[in-house]
Amino acid sequence: MLLSTAVKVNAALQKNSRWASFQVMRQPFTLTLRGGKRILLGQRTALVGVLNITPDSFSDGGKNFDARRAIERALEMESEGADIIEVGGESTRPGSNRISAEEELSRIEPVLAGLRGNLSVPISVDTYKSAVAERAIELGAEIINDVSALRFDAAIADVAARRGAILVLMHMRGEPSTMQQVEPSRDIFADIEEDFKTAIEKAESRGVRRERIILDCGIGFGKTMEQNLSLLNQLDRFNSFELPLMIGTSRKSFIGRITGRPADDRLFGTAASVAAAIMRGAHIVRVHDVKEMREVALITDAILNEST
Repeated sequence: MLLSTAVKVNAALQKNSRWASFQVMRQPFTLTLRGGKRILLGQRTALVGVLNITPDSFSDGGKNFDARRAIERALEMESEGADIIEVGGESTRPGSNRISAEEELSRIEPVLAGLRGNLSVPISVDTYKSAVAERAIELGAEIINDVSALRFDAAIADVAARRGAILVLMHMRGEPSTMQQVEPSRDIFADIEEDFKTAIEKAESRGVRRERIILDCGIGFGKTMEQNLSLLNQLDRFNSFELPLMIGTSRKSFIGRITGRPADDRLFGTAASVAAAIMRGAHIVRVHDVKEMREVALITDAILNEST
């Protein structure tokens, strides 16, 4: 089975000879946070440390569901080199069901309260609910990562605009409970580009400044394995939006399909995908293994910067 998968992967890569000519110039951007702190993007890849405060995360199985342990892990990721800590209280793994804003807040509020004043790096909240985003910002979050790109709750944009938060618009086909069952896209790039355009226009119409928007093509969210590989291989196609690009490949199932490894044993596969994403133009990468991926980013950045 692994051999068959490897053959498919090789065929997918060879469909586009551009694999041999890496993108070596990333557009420079500056993210200005509410307090005036700036994150410079382009010369150095920014790392987002993923903190899942859920009992059913695909990647860590609820390891950080306890608030005290989650706070410890956030501080640990900061010491390992995370530029941003992203707190999420609802799993969006394939097949997961939605939870209420009240339940989501009950998970993340103690952690955000415990981190307030104890972190020197900004906090992002991974949510598609405006009520959760509003409360998270009250507790110190400065970035909102909306996996629905404003499809589930457009008022997320109102919160971002009013609060001056950075807004991440991530592409997803369908919703978590059904996204792996929807019919595959015939042209995934065209679909993503159209949906990005719609989401950006919606965000700007609600007052979000363009320089506060980040795009994420949503690896694994309603895409086939081959499409995930194509997106990584041609990530620079989204440069036309002239916005920072974020990618999250950490421990995802397409890596497991290629390597045969379970979610908690995909470190090297993740490292390869992170390096490829950076080479193709990613400004920000979302990772679980911060210490290891920091080294991957440092080496890849050094190679890219030497080539310019």
